[in-house]
Amino acid sequence: MDIILGYVTTILVFFFTYNIFTLGLNIQFGYTGILNFTVITFMAIGGYVAGVLAMPKAAAGSGIYYILGLNLPWPIAALGGVLAAGLLGYLIGQIALKRLRSDYLAIVTLATGTLLYGLIGNGTSIFDGWQGLFNVPQPFAGFRTWTPLGYSIFFTIMTGVLFVLLWLFANRIYKSPLGRVMRAVRDDQDVVEAFGKNTFKVRMTAMVIGSMYVGVGGVLTIAYITALSPAGWTTGETFVVWAALLVGGRGNNFGAIVGSFLVAVVFNEATRYLPQIPAHPNLIPDIRYVLIGLAVILSVYFRPQGMFPEKKNTFLEVPLGDSSKAIEEHLAGGLSKVGEQ
Repeated sequence: MDIILGYVTTILVFFFTYNIFTLGLNIQFGYTGILNFTVITFMAIGGYVAGVLAMPKAAAGSGIYYILGLNLPWPIAALGGVLAAGLLGYLIGQIALKRLRSDYLAIVTLATGTLLYGLIGNGTSIFDGWQGLFNVPQPFAGFRTWTPLGYSIFFTIMTGVLFVLLWLFANRIYKSPLGRVMRAVRDDQDVVEAFGKNTFKVRMTAMVIGSMYVGVGGVLTIAYITALSPAGWTTGETFVVWAALLVGGRGNNFGAIVGSFLVAVVFNEATRYLPQIPAHPNLIPDIRYVLIGLAVILSVYFRPQGMFPEKKNTFLEVPLGDSSKAIEEHLAGGLSKVGEQ
């Protein structure tokens, strides 16, 4: 019974964490149209920074090397990891968002992720290179003595509460004047600029908030498994997050939840029960990505808006003479509330 319950809690932590990843991408791409092809890099930065802030200094002669090692309490270390992910999003935004759109922006984010992957992997003194961090202190380790199952249940509840709070906040952003301007920028940036609004500021806001969301997921990941290495944040992980959003429905936070469940949980876990073939040990992981890719292709072809499309605003018809006034009132509810540049 304990084994089953431990497995269920692990799946739930995995589910909540991937939901947070997908919500962060939804704020960037679903709300604002930012093509971030290195989502999982923000998870890694958040996790790594939280890890080295919580860990003690590396012992001399241990063969383990990493920066900082401040041995801070977990809440402070976690906050540091989230802020580090947001800072990375801000730096990338300063470089990429001012002048680049669409495909060119996607290429810059992908190149940045590849650069950081190689830098951290080969830079042994940063986060212990390809071996990565391990034995990261668990959250509230000195608060009480946990049994393995008790800790898993506690962590599942904590992760679920964080997910619900972040989901509510993402919904609040969507319904706010800022959210309406984000969607206006996504649909036609030139029109928003014609109204004198600072679209760079809006896109930067979405980039930083989305990056911090993914950073929260990274903090939870390293806190639960107490380890993180470059093998855990490859391009394939970014593909899984994108697949979850596209299948579930971009711009719809409920769709992001459904997509995370289907792609990150069902496909990942169901394929683990396929019989292993000794002559081809990598066949099952390859089949997993084939199934996820097939789901994306079918979704894009038959239902490009996703399983749960974004809810579009509907407007009452107005007499022709009042149409300009109606348009003005609608804009006042969105663009004009964001503030001047």
